[in-house]
Amino acid sequence: MHDRETITPSDARAAGRDQTDVRPPTNVGATGLPLNLIEDILMRTVVAAGQATTLEVAERMHCSSPIIDSVVQSLRDRGLIEYRGMVGLSYVLAATDAGGHYSIRRSTECRYVGPLPVPLEQYSPVVRAQTPQLFLNQDKLTRAFSDLVISPELIDQLGPAICGDGAIFLYGPPGTGKSSIAERLIRAYEDTVLIPYCLEVQGQIITVFDPVTHEPVAEQPRDIDRRWVLCQRPAVIAGGELHLGMLDLALDADVGTYSAPLQLKANNGIFVIDDFGRQAMTPEQMLNRWIIPLDRQVDYLTLIGRKFQVPFEVKVTLSTNLSPEALGDEAFFRRIHNKVYIGCMTDQQFDWVLARVAKAKKIGVTADAAVRLRQVTRGHGDGELRAYLPGVVCKLATAICRYEGIPVRLTPELVDRVLDLYFAKTDSPAAPAQAPERAHVEKRPKAMGPVAAAPPLPMTTADLPPELASKQAAV
Repeated sequence: MHDRETITPSDARAAGRDQTDVRPPTNVGATGLPLNLIEDILMRTVVAAGQATTLEVAERMHCSSPIIDSVVQSLRDRGLIEYRGMVGLSYVLAATDAGGHYSIRRSTECRYVGPLPVPLEQYSPVVRAQTPQLFLNQDKLTRAFSDLVISPELIDQLGPAICGDGAIFLYGPPGTGKSSIAERLIRAYEDTVLIPYCLEVQGQIITVFDPVTHEPVAEQPRDIDRRWVLCQRPAVIAGGELHLGMLDLALDADVGTYSAPLQLKANNGIFVIDDFGRQAMTPEQMLNRWIIPLDRQVDYLTLIGRKFQVPFEVKVTLSTNLSPEALGDEAFFRRIHNKVYIGCMTDQQFDWVLARVAKAKKIGVTADAAVRLRQVTRGHGDGELRAYLPGVVCKLATAICRYEGIPVRLTPELVDRVLDLYFAKTDSPAAPAQAPERAHVEKRPKAMGPVAAAPPLPMTTADLPPELASKQAAV
């Protein structure tokens, strides 16, 4: 029933894209950059080093030696740089006194040293060519979520949402796994993309490559323009700390360059906005910011008072435990085609999560302990089972047993002690604290039909602790 055919039959090659088409420029004109910008970066590179060979300068600026030789000759003709011998076949460069003063004057606004930037005109078509077109079916997506207990029905909703156009909206009660699922969506993409170290726009430099966000492949191709880095598709995740300023260019006053906003760093990947609706800005402000990018796949940024257009090839994923009606109007949600409800768990799914967590932590679990955990949990809050709880219980059980100097074995008695420690006590009934967004499954609204109880993972009773294995076998 769930052995699907490929949902979207294409990949980078089928789409006609070859990443090595970004060939190294062999002359100044092919870089697409103003000559004075290359000169400034070269002068700062030499001044910062004291002296450097032409080969060393080419390495630091990520360009070819012929380009460096051409720019050096221009600077020598103007008396700004000189040769001070040779190392092998490379001249040793140093700034003259006039060149040092020139570099200082030119560095009052920008002090950037590093790889040459990629002009916006060269960046945009590469981003468009790298738009993901997936070979994805249920089996592949199930493997991508292999560390979660997740129903086949939910897999079959996520698959088209990932493959198709437009943003994804994950919603449902707290503690049901929206964050865990959103963070793993990037696993559906198995190819790589080119990310520029920085961009040149209107003569200004915008840094894009971020070692925290971007993961370069171990061996970089030798036949591509070294102003680009071959990386895994990026995944940018922001939560309650997100504010509108993080979606615009940010000036680094110390260097005189601009930092790319989060959505630009996420181009050709995904941008997860977790806990949507709990940011400092209102949901309306956030939604208004995304209307044009989601509609037209372009974004508009402002630089020195002038707007410019950049490609917006980002899979935006919003995750929230607030009701959709409280977050936006119909006009916005009409632009989000993929709305996936992530609900609570069945008994069997809850037991699978407990078994998996306990096995990973090498904790013994009695069958009665699993029953007791469900019973006590249902006596609190709304009575629903959420998959974040087994992890919390195992951590607290380990702490209690370590304190008492006994082996960790989850029994009904230990479950009672753990939950007595975990659940807040009040003199009068009150709403429970919201559960953390770190869990793993779905329960559909009634209109969507029931969720299959059996998890889709390749697990057998051999994967369970003996006590739970015998209980599952009897079910």
